[in-house]
Amino acid sequence: MVIELLKYQVDPDLREQYLQLDAEVWTKALAQCPGFLGKEVWLNPEETSEVVFIIRWATKEDWKSIPKELLHQVEQKFAQQMGRTYQIVESAEYQVYTPAN
Repeated sequence: MVIELLKYQVDPDLREQYLQLDAEVWTKALAQCPGFLGKEVWLNPEETSEVVFIIRWATKEDWKSIPKELLHQVEQKFAQQMGRTYQIVESAEYQVYTPAN
């Protein structure tokens, strides 16, 4: 399993709207992609503008095979409905360790 970590800075006053729209637009679109296993939202109680998404993929190949055009279309839809775009502050990839038996 591969973990995609994405961190954004979101105005705390818009955070709830941002999260609802993300679920309706991004999560719904990603759920249709092969290898998508789930998504979590982490909120930092000390820094209310920080939003972290943890997205689980079956394989790196599944994650990286998402068509760029699909990502672009989903981002445009999200930005249009949100009224602006948000830049990724941090991104990372992690492998889930599975010990050999």
